[in-house]
Amino acid sequence: MAAASAACRDIVEYKAPLWLPGGHLQTIYPATCIAKPPVAFRRERWDTPCGFDFIDVDFADAGVPASVSTSEAAPFVLLFHGLEGSSDSHYARSLMAAVHARGWHGAIPHFRGCSGEANRAPRFYHSGDSEELDWIIRRLRTRYTGPFYVAGVSLGGNALLRWLGEQQHGADIVDAAVAVSAPLDLAASGAALSSGLNRVYTRMFLQTLKPKALAKLEHFPGLFDRARLLAAKDLYAFDNVVTAPLHGFRDTDDYWHRASAKHVLNDITVPTLVLNARNDPFLPGRHLPSSAAPAVTLEYPASGGHVGFPTAPFPGRIDWLAQRILHFFDTAAGKAPDPVPTCAPVATQVCQA
Repeated sequence: MAAASAACRDIVEYKAPLWLPGGHLQTIYPATCIAKPPVAFRRERWDTPCGFDFIDVDFADAGVPASVSTSEAAPFVLLFHGLEGSSDSHYARSLMAAVHARGWHGAIPHFRGCSGEANRAPRFYHSGDSEELDWIIRRLRTRYTGPFYVAGVSLGGNALLRWLGEQQHGADIVDAAVAVSAPLDLAASGAALSSGLNRVYTRMFLQTLKPKALAKLEHFPGLFDRARLLAAKDLYAFDNVVTAPLHGFRDTDDYWHRASAKHVLNDITVPTLVLNARNDPFLPGRHLPSSAAPAVTLEYPASGGHVGFPTAPFPGRIDWLAQRILHFFDTAAGKAPDPVPTCAPVATQVCQA
């Protein structure tokens, strides 16, 4: 599908608190310092299609029998988490709390090895894991008869966009989708995370990724080079040793190129919101694409950080993102007015092809 030029319009901008300036603070503070809402989850363990492995899926319908959920027509929201995230991540708890408050159904499937227990297969998960998303989405779609919405955050957002673009009209089983802070250009994101203050995020990821990889090596000797794993100082080196070869890629460059969601934005047919802050430390605003398919809305507020979007007053709230996601779903369903105000200052740039 040919790339379309974008026509831009203005909406009310996300406003970061004055006491929380900059992309780093807007990323770190919401994830570590703002209280997460309580959510009671009900966990299901699913065998993978190969029959050898499993994933854990947490449902935000604790106390409600599965048989009731399958027969009710209330909307359903599926969320794919980010790198080393889980149902306990701040954005996950916030969204599921909002979903539950509406009387909707929600679920968070864990990528392999992210639910608190090591997976069994000689693989993990990756940013282009669209095949994994496909069987999860299709299995859940058969259980819910009402509107079916999917969101993805960071790595999960990139993987979701890959699925949407690769499936094209085959993704029409989903009524609408939202990708938040997705690393649309993985090479640019990897370079950003390997420089300056951003290295703090890389160190945080490697603190959990390396032990998981070492444990995997104990079960599968020779799976990859232990010395090279231990020597890895950034995600490029880690992906070169572990992620790329374990998931069918030649090397990191091949993985980052083939898995980047920017290549499929023009192929998406489902109403989709791509929400990225321009000050996101994981993907600088200059790398954000300016065009996409007609079904895709590109929304790039000036601030918000990486999956942050905290709001005032002090000590802050983390519910803006959840409400923005649900408002987009409402709009896609024709239940909410267009978010463009009749009188508002120029703010967030929204590109709708």
